[in-house]
Amino acid sequence: MALHPQLDDLLELRHQAHAFGMASNHLVNSSFSGLYSSVFRGSGLDFEEVREYREGDDIRNMEWKVTARTNSPHLKVFREERDRSVVLCVDQGPHMNFGTRGTFKSIQAAHAAALIGWAANAVHDRVGGLSFGDPVAGMRHFRPTKDRRALWRLLKTLSEPTELGAAPTDDSLLIALQQAERGAATGSLIFVLADFNRETQSLETTLGRLGQRHTVVLLPVDDPADRALPDMGRVVFAGADGATAEVDTANPAGRAAYTRLWESHRAALLGMANRLATLAIPLSTDEDVHKTLAKGLQFSARTRVLR
Repeated sequence: MALHPQLDDLLELRHQAHAFGMASNHLVNSSFSGLYSSVFRGSGLDFEEVREYREGDDIRNMEWKVTARTNSPHLKVFREERDRSVVLCVDQGPHMNFGTRGTFKSIQAAHAAALIGWAANAVHDRVGGLSFGDPVAGMRHFRPTKDRRALWRLLKTLSEPTELGAAPTDDSLLIALQQAERGAATGSLIFVLADFNRETQSLETTLGRLGQRHTVVLLPVDDPADRALPDMGRVVFAGADGATAEVDTANPAGRAAYTRLWESHRAALLGMANRLATLAIPLSTDEDVHKTLAKGLQFSARTRVLR
């Protein structure tokens, strides 16, 4: 397995992005507006017209005054706000250089960022991003642009090897969120692709403030070995800071405790997302990233309809 994605592969994903059904030139009230547009409408909607109700239209947009006056159901039609800013915050910490099945976390995160970025670019949203966690390169900010320059620079950065053997920065995710809070234009779509197998309570205040001004989507990147430690006997693990530890992976109690810790972290993350009304779509290294993202967006679209 390659440790980092190839830039050509990330560029080629622009063709798959169309399969998301994300073309948003349709009106919001039309029968099909695509996964991207149906979930991420943004807070800005431009009024288009009032027209007669058609089967399949969203009744929440009924125009009751016109309906009463004409004795025929009418509704307001809105067109999605154009030129929205999309910020892809991608974790490049040493913990992302890990994978036991399928691919590495770093590659899965880069592929997901590319799919979302190309889909947003196709509907003329401004796309940019933040790469964070690399202990040598530090944080790199790519201001959203309407053309492909910022997206291309972000994808090029994600395809470059990170420095191995350097100590991780534990607060890099929080710092990246704070940078997004300072730098993102109001009403942006902010996607956070990171390893969330950690304590998340310290992130809630910043994420809460972000959610007040933007639409935030959390994309935790997992590997099956994060939640279930494989039985490999006694193994010596080396951390990015050079420290080593010997672990008996065959110990049932130890493996059970390992799983409970992961479950605790995930429950805390999802609980926080629920409290903040923030969408969370877990991505696993052993799953097709395109299908996982599409499934997550479809579920979110259904949930919104049911509310």
